[in-house]
Amino acid sequence: MNASPPSDAPPLLRSPLWPHSLRLLLVQARNAPRMIKQEQQCFAERCRVPIDRFRVVNVAQGDRPSPDHLADVDAVLIGGAGKFSAAEDYAWTDPLLDFVRHVVHEQVPLFGSCWGHQVIARALGGTVQYDPDHAELGCWEVTLTAAGQNDPLFHRFPRRFYANMGHHDRVTDLPAGAVELAQNEQPYQAFRLRNAPVYGTQFHSELDAKRERERILVYRKHYREALPDKETVQKVINNLAATTEVDHLLYDFLTTFVVRGRPLEHAVSLERPSSFPSSRLSIEPNPPPKRHPESD
Repeated sequence: MNASPPSDAPPLLRSPLWPHSLRLLLVQARNAPRMIKQEQQCFAERCRVPIDRFRVVNVAQGDRPSPDHLADVDAVLIGGAGKFSAAEDYAWTDPLLDFVRHVVHEQVPLFGSCWGHQVIARALGGTVQYDPDHAELGCWEVTLTAAGQNDPLFHRFPRRFYANMGHHDRVTDLPAGAVELAQNEQPYQAFRLRNAPVYGTQFHSELDAKRERERILVYRKHYREALPDKETVQKVINNLAATTEVDHLLYDFLTTFVVRGRPLEHAVSLERPSSFPSSRLSIEPNPPPKRHPESD
């Protein structure tokens, strides 16, 4: 396992989670040193915790995830992958899929963003396909399903919201036991499992507009069909907008399923957070911040 990166998360992102002993495992599949660090920073920012709270397993750097990596871990996050496809097989694919199934079996809170969303779906029996004709890059509108409007995380969102995208693989079939939470012209923009604290979003829950811009400029060559020239790249960048609701999603995931230990059987009842036990971390519950477009 790679050593934890230095604790350099911006002070403005401090939160009620900051002073507590939260431990997160971040699974990456990246080779470029700059983007390895950038992704770690993105997750720290959106989770609102110091970056040194993350343990890192990078499968593209030779790490192989195993049950031992869950020791003293409160939640697992799976990020993006740059040039790697969730629809393809690599030397580390089977160990990674086995690890995801183990995390689900152990009921450890699990969140997958973009490639992570696809990996979770595939590990549990869903289908992922390479589909460059339906690549999404930039900021796109997403609509909640009825289940999403009654979900422990997404019920705080407006029915339509904007999210940052960057993918040419997509989930075409959900695994058994999964519930679709959001869609646009493509299905399965977000899902969760019915009986486990497991979520996936096709959109990048760890990226704000600034971070999305950085990714587009670095990975432009991987999206040649969608970004054939400088004018198209600039158009996508100019279209980036604030994604206020999504900016809170990873933080809400941690406070809901780790800090409060909210049982998933209460998914549609939406009781007040104080009615749920803090079963994984013994810290005082704090309600999610009120949404304001410029609050971050």
